[in-house]
Amino acid sequence: MSHTVTPAISPVERTTVQHTAARRGRLLIIAASILLFAVLILQILEAGGITALGLVTWRSLLFAYIFWAVALCASQVMIRGEAGQRAVFVLPAILFTVAMVVFPTVFGLYIAFTDWNLSAAAGRRFNGLDNLRALFADVYFWNALLNMVYYVLSVLVQYAIAFGLALLLNTEIKARKFFRVAFLLPLMLSPVAVSWMIGKSLMEYRFGPAATLARHLGWDNPAFFSTPWLARTAIMAMDAWVSIPFMMILLLAGLQALPSEIKEAAKVDGASGWQSFKEITFPLMLPVSMTAIILRIIFQLKLADIVINVTAGGPGGATDTVSSFIFREYRDRSNVGYGTMLAEFYLVIIIIFVALILKGASRWMQREN
Repeated sequence: MSHTVTPAISPVERTTVQHTAARRGRLLIIAASILLFAVLILQILEAGGITALGLVTWRSLLFAYIFWAVALCASQVMIRGEAGQRAVFVLPAILFTVAMVVFPTVFGLYIAFTDWNLSAAAGRRFNGLDNLRALFADVYFWNALLNMVYYVLSVLVQYAIAFGLALLLNTEIKARKFFRVAFLLPLMLSPVAVSWMIGKSLMEYRFGPAATLARHLGWDNPAFFSTPWLARTAIMAMDAWVSIPFMMILLLAGLQALPSEIKEAAKVDGASGWQSFKEITFPLMLPVSMTAIILRIIFQLKLADIVINVTAGGPGGATDTVSSFIFREYRDRSNVGYGTMLAEFYLVIIIIFVALILKGASRWMQREN
């Protein structure tokens, strides 16, 4: 009985095969990159009206990008071997982020410097810095940005309420499990549903139960959304009712993770409840607290749905947010170019603001620790 013996590959032959595969991988990614760049140039020329190749949509660029992404993954394996195989597990997530986040942002930046009104017959045309000049002169935008200061500051009040509820639910009280579920119910509702249930029904100034109760208490005209400060407070209250459970559940999880030995030692030393909270619980909860506050601020900066459905920014822009203002710029005025400039400018503000908050929070916690 004969056995077939596979000849062993010498180190020189193995090196030659690796070099050949690496060369083919480089050629593959170079060819795919040239194709992607060529399609991008043709698409830009088509969008600018310079050529007429029938590239009406950006579908050809999408196909070229998908081919380039596949070629990139394959070339990594061919060039780097096992290290390339490990990189392939990360590359799809990076490429997806580029396609779904980076490219729309860059494309939006291009749209921001155009005069593009969907109700106009002229179509899209480049207008330079006109949209940016209009933004700096837009008092309604700056009013909405000022309102965001009030809304962001309200997060601190929400945090205090959420911390108090978390402390309450962390103690041995009756029906504790029931209250935990009950306090989480607002988080399960859509803000649009909340705006209609509370803002449009409960607080309706003619027949709403809240307005009827206010009349019985002596308020002649209980219009909750006619006075600027009252309307803004009502929006904050509805937003807080939806959002406080999110912060509460994070803080409750942090409280339950605290070591019980420290609290018991504080009791033995005769510390009061306030001293135990001030010296032990609150400092240990700082990382969780900062995480809850920062996440809540990020969500607050996107506040729009409740405002759009209840007040549409009124009265006189008192409840407007930047997101609701941009929404109306798109929906009511069909001004895509200017609306995109507002969105891109607001994105820059958010990035700078959140970066400063993260840096300040990191320094503060380091100093406290």
